[in-house]
Amino acid sequence: MPPPSPAPAPEAIRLVLDTNTVLALWMFRDPRLRVLRTAIEEGRYRLLGREDASEELRRVLAYRQFGLGPDEQAALWHGYLARLEPADFAPAAEAAAALPNCRDPDDQKFLEIALRHAATHLLTRDRALLALARHRAIRPHFSILTPERFIDAASSPCPSPAHAAVAGKPE
Repeated sequence: MPPPSPAPAPEAIRLVLDTNTVLALWMFRDPRLRVLRTAIEEGRYRLLGREDASEELRRVLAYRQFGLGPDEQAALWHGYLARLEPADFAPAAEAAAALPNCRDPDDQKFLEIALRHAATHLLTRDRALLALARHRAIRPHFSILTPERFIDAASSPCPSPAHAAVAGKPE
C-alpha cells in the first residue's frame, strides 16, 4: 500500500500592513515585532500593497522628524516594495461600496486592498481601523488585528478564536 499523500499546504496568509506597521517593522525595528518581520522576510507571509499605499510610505519616510537621509529612505522604501505582491490601484466599485467608511479617509485604501485582493489580515495599531474589526462587512472577508495580537495568535499552540483569525478565519 503506498504511503498516504501529504496534507495540502494551508492557504497562504496574505497580509496588508498599514504605514505605521511598516514603519514599526523596518524603520523602528520594533523588537516586539521581530518574529513577524523575520517571517515576512523569509516569505512565510505574503504582503499585498497598492501604489497609493506605497506612495504614502515614501512620503512618510521623508518626514523631517525621522531624520532619514535620501539613501536611507530609498533603501527602506525599495526594501518594502520588493516584498509586495502588487495589487491593482483602483478598487472595484462593488468592493468599495461594500466597505464601511473609516473615520480617517487616508486609511480607507488599506480596507480596499484587503477586500479586493483577498487578504486574510490587515495589521494595524490604528484605532480607527481596529474599530472596524467586528463590522459585518469586514468579518467574513479578513481580520483586522494589531501586529502583536497576530504574533500571539500565530504562535499559539492551541486553537482559539485569535488562532483561527491567523489561520485566515475571522473571529
